[in-house]
Amino acid sequence: MSSNIFRGCIPALMTPCDINGNPNYDALVDTAKRLVKVGMRGVVYCGSMGDWPLLTDEQRQEGISQLVKAGVPVVVGTGAQSPRQAVNHAIHARKVGAAGLMIIPRVLSRGISSAAQHIHFTGVLEAAGDLPSVIYNSPYYGFETKADLFFKLNRKFSNLIGFKEFGGAASLSYAAENITNQDSSLTLMVGVDTQVFHGYVRCGASGAITGVGNALPKEVLRLVGLCEQAASGNNKALRLAKELDDALSVLSKFDEGPDLVLYYKELMVLEGHLEFANQIFSSDQLHMSQREYLHAQWRQFKNWWNSWEGNLKNMKEKTEES
Repeated sequence: MSSNIFRGCIPALMTPCDINGNPNYDALVDTAKRLVKVGMRGVVYCGSMGDWPLLTDEQRQEGISQLVKAGVPVVVGTGAQSPRQAVNHAIHARKVGAAGLMIIPRVLSRGISSAAQHIHFTGVLEAAGDLPSVIYNSPYYGFETKADLFFKLNRKFSNLIGFKEFGGAASLSYAAENITNQDSSLTLMVGVDTQVFHGYVRCGASGAITGVGNALPKEVLRLVGLCEQAASGNNKALRLAKELDDALSVLSKFDEGPDLVLYYKELMVLEGHLEFANQIFSSDQLHMSQREYLHAQWRQFKNWWNSWEGNLKNMKEKTEES
């Protein structure tokens, strides 16, 4: 059993679809392959990008099957209306050969009950077999997995090898202090784009699941690489990581809000990926002012990036000139 899938940067894929909201699986696969080719470790599908409640279980599983068939390492999100459906997603993921699971807490019913969450996680982990798995912690789900519950599960299920934290800096620090640093084999994953620097440099994270990285994969991979160097004591990398983190801050901030899929699909279109122009529900649209703001911030970032000294292209050209 390998946990490599969680030790790197992984985009949480959005679902490209036609004007009627039907998934475009060819575009889904092409997008995933392109992101992996750029340097992403793999992809998460139907996990934390807001699509899973809008698709049927059959649509989700078809997307997962096609991604795996195409050779893309896939982490399967288990978000579902009921624990039974979550178990079925885990069974399907194991059956088709997915690379890992991102286990979403029980939602809608008894979600704030620690006892109910223990039973829920247990059912999914049992169904996963030896599939490497991380628990996804998010304030949006109304339940925070603490160290006592995590290790109660980890002692029974060796395939539970990490923790993805979507909360803010304090939540990441808690996870580092009380969970992942108790055992070097455990992986802490940053679950929100605004906390990549804090997670890697201050909390010892070794993985990240990104939203903005769908549209800006090279830039996000550069940030992660700089943060990894900074965590090892490289002062120049620390400075450059702070600069890039600050420049990305507005675009990354969208990852924290309820309209993240709307923003990041529009960002994909700005980057030339027109297959993301449609939403699963056509009524889900950015307001004109939101769209104009996004466009302005994207242009500002791209202009900054093209002249930034930490851009690998610029660094190479400077080296060649000298």
